Amino acid sequence: MTELRTERLLLRRWHETDREPMAALNADPEVMEHFPALLDRAQSDSGIDGIKRHFEQHGYGLWAVDVEGRLAGFTGIQWTDVLGGNDLEVGWRLARWAWGHGYATEAARAALEFGFDHVDEIISVTALTNERSWRVMERLGMQRSGEFDHPRIPNGHRLRRHVVYRLPSAGGQPGQRP
Repeated sequence: MTELRTERLLLRRWHETDREPMAALNADPEVMEHFPALLDRAQSDSGIDGIKRHFEQHGYGLWAVDVEGRLAGFTGIQWTDVLGGNDLEVGWRLARWAWGHGYATEAARAALEFGFDHVDEIISVTALTNERSWRVMERLGMQRSGEFDHPRIPNGHRLRRHVVYRLPSAGGQPGQRP
C-alpha cells in the first residue's frame, strides 16, 4: 500500500491501534455534526474494515492521517456512486484537536495528486450546512458544481441537501496534475 508524505503529515495504512481513537472521533458530536448520526464502536470498526477492503481492491483509499505519531483521522480518495455514477471522491474527517491547522487541505492535496494518476476528475461532496468542508474544497481549487439530495439520507432530514465540488486534472487526462 502506498503511503503519502507531506511536509507535516503521514498518510498511512491503518493499524489496529487506530480503532480506539477513530471510534472516539466518530462518537464526537462536533466532529459528526454534518453526518446523520454518531457511530458506535462497532460501526466505527466496520468503517475501518471497509476502508481496508477498498485499499485491497484498488491500492488506495482513505489513509489514516498521522500527525507526529498521533492519529488525526482520515483523508483520501475512494470510489462513490452517490451521484448515480462511479466517481472518485476526495474526503476527510479529522478529530477536533486537528482542526484549524490546515491538515485537511494539506492531506487532501496529496490525495488529489495521487488520484490524478487514475482519473481525469475528482469530486467531493458534503452536506450543504458543512461550510468548513466546502471551504477546504475551495482552498483545493475545486469548483462548486451543484447541489443534490443525498440518496442515503431520508427525505426531510436536515442534512439531505448536499453540495458537490469538482476538480479536473490539468490536461483533462489521468496523470495530469491540477
